Amino acid sequence: MTKKNIVKSETTVTKLPMHAADPAPLGLIGLAVATLVLASTDLGLVSSAAKSLMIPWVLFFGATAQLIAGTIEFKRNNIFGATVFTTYSMTMYAIALTLFITIFAGVEFDIAHYGFGLIAILVFSLIATTASLITNKMLFIILIFVDLAVIALIPHYLYGITAFPAGVFLLCTSVSSFYTAMAILLNNMTGKTILPLGKPIWSP
Repeated sequence: MTKKNIVKSETTVTKLPMHAADPAPLGLIGLAVATLVLASTDLGLVSSAAKSLMIPWVLFFGATAQLIAGTIEFKRNNIFGATVFTTYSMTMYAIALTLFITIFAGVEFDIAHYGFGLIAILVFSLIATTASLITNKMLFIILIFVDLAVIALIPHYLYGITAFPAGVFLLCTSVSSFYTAMAILLNNMTGKTILPLGKPIWSP
């Protein structure tokens, strides 16, 4: 009998690490678009009767864009970006659903529930603002404007006080978010500082 030599070949497959792009510009643009749309109503720039038209902008930009950004930040082990983006995305989903219920559901509701929900979001925002001291000045500024907007909205929904101040702070949130998104995008693409974000305020 003829013996045949069997040659075994082993193929080694090396898994290359997947590097996710920085999702912060996406999340910030989502926040910027949503807050601009929300501010337009609070500032009286558009009719409050057309609130239903805010839902798509809040749902897709404010909620979904930030959710995508937050999910990628978890992959990148960025606990700050992951927590902030996903929490604010859930807030935007809640706002969109609240708008839908109050406009289309045809059921009785007490808008004060919204006010108490905002109190909870304010607590988180203050925590995030404290954590942002370790990141950069622009993120700290954005969160300060978010804090002020939420503070202004709480008495609006609990006591019927005008929402105009909240509109001002939401507009400031939008402008600062657009700037920060552009800065991160350009700085990452060029590998150098085109637009400054500011050094961390706190270095523990």
